[in-house]
Amino acid sequence: MRSVIRAAAGLVMLVLAGCGDDAAHSRAEAIGDVAIGAVRIRQAGCGACHIIPGIDGAEGLVGPPLDHMANRLYLAGLLRNTPANMIHWLREPQAIAPGSVMPDMGLTEQQARDITAYLYTLQ
Repeated sequence: MRSVIRAAAGLVMLVLAGCGDDAAHSRAEAIGDVAIGAVRIRQAGCGACHIIPGIDGAEGLVGPPLDHMANRLYLAGLLRNTPANMIHWLREPQAIAPGSVMPDMGLTEQQARDITAYLYTLQ
């Protein structure tokens, strides 16, 4: 039984290791529009507070760098990193963590979905 479990775990690891940028992009597109998400990130000024790979001028040092967002376990140290939680966090950070330096940006559901899609391409 243990050998079956180990073999299955190994297979899962191989599949995950084989997921390249195309697979990440496809998964992200199921959430929102990746290209529009990059535009929304620039429009919202997220780079004033965060380092964000692929976003020109996103070199802020107030919040954490947003590299590897697809692989992180938690958002804001409070929420499991799921698309639904990220969308919620982007829309209502002060409701989740009152006093956080992350401001309410007034994002619509679709804007948050598109930004989430972009962030989920960052492995």
